[in-house]
Parts: sequence; structure tokens; C-alpha cells
Amino acid sequence: MPRGRPVKSGIRQNIIEILHFMGKGYGYGIYKTYRDIFPAVTMRSIYYHLKKGADLEEFKIAEVKKEQGDYSWGNVVTKTYYALGSKANPAIKAEVKAYFDKKT
Repeated sequence: MPRGRPVKSGIRQNIIEILHFMGKGYGYGIYKTYRDIFPAVTMRSIYYHLKKGADLEEFKIAEVKKEQGDYSWGNVVTKTYYALGSKANPAIKAEVKAYFDKKT
């Protein structure tokens, strides 16, 4: 076994499953969906795995939008939307499929 941390991640695989059904999504939206389906995870962990997955080509940045609103930090937010990349391999988990079937 090679040294260091394994490249595979359960959290990242769950994000792949979510994005498979969402098509594309931004960090906080993915986080809320993740918390509805799977055990609790921190938002920081979701953002880490989105960045790591983009580096590994499991995710790709679909678009970056600046949206106007009334936020505590100002009136503009930058949302980075992610989609599945070329190396993503969704397994189509039953609980994720059931969640999105119920939602539609």
C-alpha cells in the first residue's frame, strides 16, 4: 500500500452522487442537500472536497456567478457552480435517487 492518505473519499463520492442528479450546484446548495441525505458534515469539509475533487478532475467548475443581495458582508456574493468532471464515477445510490425522486 502506498504511503500517505488514500485518494478516495466517502464524502467526495457522496457529492458525486448528489451532483449526478442535480446537474450542477454551488457549495452551500450541495451542503444543504448532503445534510438532508447523509450524516452530518461540516460546510468546510464540503468545500474542501469540492476543491480537491476539482483538482482530481472529479468535478469541474461549470460557471462562476456574482449575485446581488442583502448579505451581512455586503451586497454581492460570488457563487461557484460545480458539475461532474471527466473522472467522476457515480454509483447511483438508492438514498440519493429516492431523495431527488421525492423532491420532483
